[in-house]
Amino acid sequence: MLALPDFPWDRLVPYQDLARAHPGGIVDLSVGTPVDPVPPVAREALAAAADSPGYPLTYGTPRLREAAAGWLRRRHGVTIDPADVLPTIGSKELVAWLPTLLGVRPGERVVFPELAYPTYDVGARLAGAEPYATDGLLSLGPERVPLVWVNSPSNPTGRVLPAEHLRKVVAWARERGAIVASDECYIELGWEAHPVSVLHPDVCEGSHENLLAVHSLSKRSNFAGYRAGFVAGDPRLVRRLLEVRKHAGMMMPAPVQAATAAVLDDDAHADEQRERYARRRAVLRPALERAGWRIEHSTAGLYLWATNGTGCWDQVRALAELGILVAPGEFYGEAGREHVRIAITATDERVDAAVSRLQ
Repeated sequence: MLALPDFPWDRLVPYQDLARAHPGGIVDLSVGTPVDPVPPVAREALAAAADSPGYPLTYGTPRLREAAAGWLRRRHGVTIDPADVLPTIGSKELVAWLPTLLGVRPGERVVFPELAYPTYDVGARLAGAEPYATDGLLSLGPERVPLVWVNSPSNPTGRVLPAEHLRKVVAWARERGAIVASDECYIELGWEAHPVSVLHPDVCEGSHENLLAVHSLSKRSNFAGYRAGFVAGDPRLVRRLLEVRKHAGMMMPAPVQAATAAVLDDDAHADEQRERYARRRAVLRPALERAGWRIEHSTAGLYLWATNGTGCWDQVRALAELGILVAPGEFYGEAGREHVRIAITATDERVDAAVSRLQ
């Protein structure tokens, strides 16, 4: 039996019940699930492709791969051959299975940030590898590792790693033959800082060797229910992932492929959604600060990384008593014990309710 941690969100249930008991109802700022409508361009493409009786392609349609490459070029300054793009069933499944798909061996270390999305840890365990959380690669000494995760903008903190930092990580990894997987799910949501892809020339110096960038449509296009994402980068690694995924039957449904291509080609809806999040963030952040919370990092992404100096579970309870549900920082690593993660994904009405209660 695999030694997996308990699913963290189950521990939040009592506080969810407490928040629901508030006379004004719950304001759920915990999971960060999208609440705004799926763009019409996606629904139209989905409907048009609904009559899809045959098996979809694991590799994705040429249309989808071209749309992903076009989006990377247009929005993020990354030039990549569409052949080096591979659709995934959302991004979480890839994060969870990437060490296994890449052949990471039992006992090898998979490296990820000290404050991190829990699935990096789980993915290492699924492969029988050793999860290793650190913000300092020098702590590994001369040890060779197979896989290093970076996440910018960060979940949970919203911290952005500058190109210079990412370039050093890439150089360190290449010296040791390690693969760098960059989780870039929030890359279009820079606020006070501008996120950059690991595939950008300023980072990779013109070569995608041993680099993979993971992208999700969940937040950009309110696509969480569609389970649509993709990975792009080193042609050798993409081909390797493709072969294993074909054997495993990891296929994005054909109608979802069509909808994914449509939203990647359309920037207008993404800009509109970004403005929604910007408005919510602009009212929620100062309300938290007035109520005694300090916001740290949080220069990008969909979360405010906050503390009032007490333990994270004390903060979760205090906010739940106001009918506001947030995530304890402990979910993301020991370094988060005095913080909470607060999402900005609720509706305008619910965010305004939270602001009123904080006052």
